Amino acid sequence: MKPLAELPQLELDGLFFDLDDTFLTHGVLTRNAYNALWDLHESGLKLVAVTGRPSGWAEVFVRNWPLEGAVTENGAVFVVRAGKGVDILTEPGHLERRARLDDLIRRVRAEAPDITLADDVHARRSDVTWDIGERVVVPEDRVRALAAIVVSAGARTTRSTVHLHASYERDDKASGAVRFVRERFSVDEGRALSRWAFIGDSPNDAACFAALKHTFGVANVRPFASRISVPPRWISPSERGEGFAEIARAILEKRATWR
Repeated sequence: MKPLAELPQLELDGLFFDLDDTFLTHGVLTRNAYNALWDLHESGLKLVAVTGRPSGWAEVFVRNWPLEGAVTENGAVFVVRAGKGVDILTEPGHLERRARLDDLIRRVRAEAPDITLADDVHARRSDVTWDIGERVVVPEDRVRALAAIVVSAGARTTRSTVHLHASYERDDKASGAVRFVRERFSVDEGRALSRWAFIGDSPNDAACFAALKHTFGVANVRPFASRISVPPRWISPSERGEGFAEIARAILEKRATWR
């Protein structure tokens, strides 16, 4: 991971970014981060949030922030602007997969009753999450036991700094992000991977760090670097929302040299 001071000139069409502990600071939207988002928007970059958070949450912020939309639930559900409202886009068959998740919830409740669902699970359409670090701290051996139950049920698991996710969907953050720009803007995969950047902070951002050419981590990604097969190419001096603002400034400075 190289410091932002060494960032070369960039040719970008858009920016994907994670929310928790990347754009948000311990769940709070700071003034610096929000101003940076508007600066990026006013520069002409297309902005898409890519998050493990629920599609139900994105229905609110896609209406209110200067975004093209959001890739939510780790790649499975798109929330896009539609006039004065939003559209929710899911892959065919998601209701059947949702029923399988309900069965998995019951199994985890029986086999690991000490582990509780996250408080945002009611707003989800395609995955389920358990709280391992947001409102409670779950010991690592219990997190591994939970993951083993999920995998034995045939589900895919991903992990953020606060949640363990289970899903029967096909997409991860990277494939979902690429599919979003293909379906929304008719951008081919090669251009999406080379002309869109990503900012993240945790292991569930690993797919985006590995897939995209231009990747950035806020400073709090450092403790997770050993668990990410391909770490971000560039790293900010500061953590969370302040780091997001630093990355935004660096992108705008380098992008401005060729526009």
